[in-house]
Amino acid sequence: MVTIYGKDSCPYTQAAREDHAGRGVEFTYINVKKDPAALARMLEFSKGRRAVPVIVDGQGQVTVGFGGT
Repeated sequence: MVTIYGKDSCPYTQAAREDHAGRGVEFTYINVKKDPAALARMLEFSKGRRAVPVIVDGQGQVTVGFGGT
């Protein structure tokens, strides 16, 4: 399972969600603007970087950004 941390207003977050859905990859989307605890978890994964999206795959690999961000 993939987790995508992002915010609704970010075009890169939207692109990541569309890409995963288009490839049939199951994912959970977490809007960090609406969930302060999720923002804290995202910052742990991103080592303090506030860039979104932060994508965490099932093996724990973390990707910050999507599509050239």
